Amino acid sequence: MTAGATFAFIHPAHPLYAGELELRFRVLREPLGFTRDDVAFPFEAQSLHLVAHQEEGVLGCVLFNPEDAHGGRLFQMAVASHLQGQGLGARLVRTLEAELVRRGFTHVHLHAREPAVPFYERLGYAVFGAPYTEVGVPHRNMRKTLGT
Repeated sequence: MTAGATFAFIHPAHPLYAGELELRFRVLREPLGFTRDDVAFPFEAQSLHLVAHQEEGVLGCVLFNPEDAHGGRLFQMAVASHLQGQGLGARLVRTLEAELVRRGFTHVHLHAREPAVPFYERLGYAVFGAPYTEVGVPHRNMRKTLGT
């Protein structure tokens, strides 16, 4: 099912944005007891949004918030539950990283939920710092130098 997915960089005014928010809610927020009001971040408009979609259905997404001219934070990585483990998430991250390199970014960091750490390690990210809790879930900080 993921083979036919189309990747697109979108913005909050894009028609697929509502589907992106719904996916992020269903995968990342609803299981933790959060409401739809807790999905959007204040810096969404300044962030790069990459979605994988088929027709009007959003299958996966990953966002990047630039923090300076060289790097920023990857956040809100989500893949539809029925497609997890099939490589779509890795394709999303690699596609985003290629665009970041094209735009001149050299490094990325992220807050990984503990179960996602091995996924990011396979993509070249390294854990740094002490474990912590965010949104009630154990997390690790991770980072990667792009182009390596």
